[in-house]
Amino acid sequence: MPLLEKYKDYNTNPAVETVERVITRISRSDGGFYKIFAGDTLAGAICIYWKEGKQFWISPMFIDPAHQGKGIAQQAIHLIEEMFSEAVSWELATILQEERNCQLYEKMDYIKTGISKKLNDNATLIYYKKGK
Repeated sequence: MPLLEKYKDYNTNPAVETVERVITRISRSDGGFYKIFAGDTLAGAICIYWKEGKQFWISPMFIDPAHQGKGIAQQAIHLIEEMFSEAVSWELATILQEERNCQLYEKMDYIKTGISKKLNDNATLIYYKKGK
């Protein structure tokens, strides 16, 4: 929700998805939706799916603002990468203007693909990929 308010991206932000869209995302046969806990507290979620065999895509991943900056996202990505060790590549997109997100992914060896997509005057998606 904070990113929706900040960037006014009413077309693609997960915060505006319908319940039906969320159920579809959770129920995909080519992926999974995983809760992220900090102790006993629900801190976020990560959705992954695979395309073309062993190419995996992360979208979306979100961490409750109260739990951000604690390494939870990094740990969740490490765990999901270990869980699906058969993956030959991982891909994701994030908002270019969210420098902390970009720094996180780059720190985890994700590399900018050179592909970007302007969402509106406030936000641009930038794509990352990590391969073995």
